[in-house]
Amino acid sequence: MADVADRVEEHFRLFNEAVRSQDWTAFLATFTPDAVMRFEGVPAGPYAGLDQIARAYAEQPPSDTMSCASDERDGNADVVRFAWDAGGGGTMRITWRDGAVAGLTVTFDALWCLPRARDHRENRHDVA
Repeated sequence: MADVADRVEEHFRLFNEAVRSQDWTAFLATFTPDAVMRFEGVPAGPYAGLDQIARAYAEQPPSDTMSCASDERDGNADVVRFAWDAGGGGTMRITWRDGAVAGLTVTFDALWCLPRARDHRENRHDVA
């Protein structure tokens, strides 16, 4: 299995490229067919299976890129603090199977998430 920093860097690179191009093909190819994507504290998901995850990105594509603030290994998951380039951030917990994302849980920072709830159409951060 690749080093935590390498896996995370590649995940962010592919995500940011997808945001810029609105082509999610390469990013979605990094998920297992039965992957589950969850969000804590926001009304989105869970998305079970690659088809639902792909539909979520197609219907509500994020409009902001992100960067990694920190990453560490916790048991069988990578725990990643991230920052949106337009402001705000949160934590991702990524589990891997055979080099692919099998689970992704995203928690947005409460101080960022609640006040900006009204602005969701202008700067969507609901899928990561």
